[in-house]
Amino acid sequence: MAITQNYRLNLIQWYPGHIAKAEKKLKEQLKRVDVVFEVRDARIPLATHHPQMAEWVEGKTRVLILNRVDMITPQMRSLWIDWFKRQGEVPYFTNAQHGKGIAEVARAAQAAGVELNQRRSDRGMLPRPVRAVVIGFPNVGKSALINRLLGKRVVESAARPGVTRQLRWVRISEHLELLDAPGVIPVRLENQDAALKLAICDDIGEASYDNQLVAAALVDLLNYLEAVAADLLPKKPLESRYQLDSTISDTGDIYLHALAEHRYKGDIERAARQLLTDFRKGLLGEISLELPPN
Repeated sequence: MAITQNYRLNLIQWYPGHIAKAEKKLKEQLKRVDVVFEVRDARIPLATHHPQMAEWVEGKTRVLILNRVDMITPQMRSLWIDWFKRQGEVPYFTNAQHGKGIAEVARAAQAAGVELNQRRSDRGMLPRPVRAVVIGFPNVGKSALINRLLGKRVVESAARPGVTRQLRWVRISEHLELLDAPGVIPVRLENQDAALKLAICDDIGEASYDNQLVAAALVDLLNYLEAVAADLLPKKPLESRYQLDSTISDTGDIYLHALAEHRYKGDIERAARQLLTDFRKGLLGEISLELPPN
């Protein structure tokens, strides 16, 4: 479903200077890396896949991590597991904030280390710690994941994009060294449907979008998902939260205006911000904004 009809004159583009600098340094450091932890947002696992990932991972072990598993239903998780398996991939689902799934990720890193050092031993070389890098879009939970793997807070972590600005190596154990990198994002966001989902999920800088347009697009998307996959969503998430039925409106924009009148004394910007905040905090329920293809 295309949800970008309102965005013809409002393209979402965001590529701040610190990301450009960090990406250049990241490419230099990748020569030293054995394993790439690719972290995506479990609510939008396709939109948070970086198009250059295959190039960065070439010749290295890749561990695919879908973070924020607590924000999607177990049924949705099963569908994604099946879909990724058909692509020949094994996703690891985590909730880095609360430590869920971290042990499995640590074991995957350990297995990669065993394989690496077996190859080194075969060539008559001494073993060394496996070097891994954590790569993903801004605000998908990379720093929280590193802190969980380490068992203490060593890198700054916050629920907003762009907190990590420098590359730094963190020693997790005698077997694992991790490179914490700032969020990476394509220089140009060609797919505006994906860009909208990044904005809805707060995985892109707020300066790049209009809250009211994004909130209206979220309503349109929720109505579409209810129409095609109601069994995968909470029942009437908007009506349950705001006591205002979203199906009474032809468009998300009309619903947003109605919500502003209903709850926020006609303040449309306040209604938009509240709607986005409620979705991001999981107050509308466990909602995946993407369905596995086919």
